[in-house]
Amino acid sequence: MQLKHKNIAGLLATATCSLLGSEAVAEANPGWQIDTAVLAYSEKDRVETIEPVISLTRTFEDGRILNFKLVADSLTGASPNGAIPTNVPQTFTRPSGNSDYTIPAGDVPLDDTFKDSRAAFSVQYDFPLNRITRISTGFVYSSEYDYESIGANVLVARDFNNKNTTLTAGFAYASDTLDPEGGIPIAFASMVPVGGVQPRSGTEDDKTVTDVLLGVTQVINRKTLMQLNYSYSSASGYLTDPYKIVSVADQTSGETLDYIYENRPDSRDKHSLYWKTKYHRDNGNIIDVSYRYLWDDWDITSHTFDIRYRFQFSGRHYIEPHFRYYAQEAAEFYQHSLVSGDSLPEYVSADPRLGTFEGLTYGAKYAFRISKQSEFSVRLEYYQQNGDTVGNPIGIQNNYDLFPDLEAIIFQLGYSHNF
Repeated sequence: MQLKHKNIAGLLATATCSLLGSEAVAEANPGWQIDTAVLAYSEKDRVETIEPVISLTRTFEDGRILNFKLVADSLTGASPNGAIPTNVPQTFTRPSGNSDYTIPAGDVPLDDTFKDSRAAFSVQYDFPLNRITRISTGFVYSSEYDYESIGANVLVARDFNNKNTTLTAGFAYASDTLDPEGGIPIAFASMVPVGGVQPRSGTEDDKTVTDVLLGVTQVINRKTLMQLNYSYSSASGYLTDPYKIVSVADQTSGETLDYIYENRPDSRDKHSLYWKTKYHRDNGNIIDVSYRYLWDDWDITSHTFDIRYRFQFSGRHYIEPHFRYYAQEAAEFYQHSLVSGDSLPEYVSADPRLGTFEGLTYGAKYAFRISKQSEFSVRLEYYQQNGDTVGNPIGIQNNYDLFPDLEAIIFQLGYSHNF
């Protein structure tokens, strides 16, 4: 499983949140704070994930903030390999080339031995340069059994307008190395049965990711805070998923004749606009609304709408319902399958994460303040994804769902303590 660069991008986002204005920093109490959480994510009949997180933050008297974070996760279950259902059992060679697995006729091809583990460590240092300027710098290291990532970030925030306006500018860079099981597949090469010479171009490859963020945060009034960010991300190198394949079907019957390894462009430029507003009501309740629009040179566009409403009860506990809507248009090279006899495209992928789909997340978080120093929280959410078939199915392909729905449960326990 590729981590992609969510670690470094996440750190940049975290740095941005910590620099929304000196008011937030001023409210932080000097001392230590520990935040811990355990997240469980379970897809129906697919992947399951357990992810414990521990974060340790030290706030100093002069406004400096030092944060250490450790994340570990484990993934098991069944993952789509990119092939489509067909009318006969299908046998696939595992990435190692040493064994295979068979999928019954009509079933979605899933590799049921999918597993992965990851450990990530980050450190972030936030300090005031002067009365109106803050700087945040960070480092992150992440390691999986087939993936390694090293990155760094820096972000500057400057206050204006009596500290009611904050401008931010951030930069992040990550260098990743991919060492997939069995090696790097040759693009468009046919899958070879166990015992044959596997089509591999090497044992490892790499990529780099650069992120830039520009933002403005504005205090509208004593109850309302608004933020607007522009982000740019440029990735180059090996961006193909070495574990994904594409079915090649008969041009008349639609029956699967072959499987080939996918191929993606070796560069990707992404842009996004992000808007967020927080409103604190007189009764203590908080409304948090955000919207993000993303577009890239793979022709993927997406819209993300997120809303949270915190109901505060007696100052000691609250409940926060959450709703998130996500809609994505497919990459220009996404196809559920290829047609035998047609010329091969320059790029192709049947990875459903690059397809056209909508996702709904809804649930709630409950938090209880045990004491002035401690808080316990629990979050339960449900995720449902519905995809659209891109392109016209051929023959027997019309008998099967080429983009099946996905359902998942998200459960998280959290604990925070100041000392």
